[in-house]
Amino acid sequence: MKILVIGVGGIGGYLGSFLNESKFDVTFIARKKRFLFLKSKGLIVESQNKKKKQKIKVLEEIPDNETFDLIINTVKLYDFDRVLYEIRSKIVGKFILLPFQNGIYAEEKIKEVLSIHNTAGAVAQISAFVNENQYIKHVGKLATFFVGCYDCKTIDNLEKFCSECQEIGLDMRFKPNIKEKIWDKFIFLSAYSGLTTLTQKTIGEIFDDKVLRFKFILAMKETFNLSKKFGVKFSNDPVELWLEKISKMPYEMTSSMYIDFTKNKKLELNWLSGSIVNLCKKNGIECKVHDEILMGINR
Repeated sequence: MKILVIGVGGIGGYLGSFLNESKFDVTFIARKKRFLFLKSKGLIVESQNKKKKQKIKVLEEIPDNETFDLIINTVKLYDFDRVLYEIRSKIVGKFILLPFQNGIYAEEKIKEVLSIHNTAGAVAQISAFVNENQYIKHVGKLATFFVGCYDCKTIDNLEKFCSECQEIGLDMRFKPNIKEKIWDKFIFLSAYSGLTTLTQKTIGEIFDDKVLRFKFILAMKETFNLSKKFGVKFSNDPVELWLEKISKMPYEMTSSMYIDFTKNKKLELNWLSGSIVNLCKKNGIECKVHDEILMGINR
């Protein structure tokens, strides 16, 4: 199987490190300083106090008129459209596209741009980032990835790919109701990213404050209400389940968007709270908190 990994940050680097040392034919796409480092030093991943270094096939641009069986796209949402149009113009033949982006924008955009009948969805549950030494740093033990059919019943070879990943120690799971998983993560992440950045407080500090706690819960409910317009059905109330999980989270935990905000980097705000605000307006749903988040951070 020929695999193209676009973006060699925390998710792309971690996934790629497993795929690259298996029977798969893997090509990586990185840009600028990241490309130069990977080209000269290789891919370095630190996970659970272990470090592994690999030589990889890395390019700075998606190759023209090339075929791939599977494309893993891990770029930030503000780069997503550009990469998607590049894929459409450069890659030939049939392929499975796995979009490991936050929110619900990526899967809907793929349907629009590529007109793929069997669109795949993907969710990453991992804390990983590129550190100051250009290493991939995996924090903690959690590293689980879910993939499945977004608006379809099956995708040829996707379940087989997941089984092959399990054999090499990569926890890639096929999930029939992937849309529910995507929205479940979005319900929490949109509130978490938005309010930690807006208030410049940790998750613990937010939940210690009665007003901010109320806003956080209301923000999750706004996204939950929006999910119903997309035909998403949850077996249990996702907001209540998230409140149980939040109570067990580290007090000092904060979002990657807040970290990006402190470093004056680009933010995914317009694809998180911004996306919720736009979709709620179209569907006649009130979303006061996400509107406050959007206006407050963009101020």
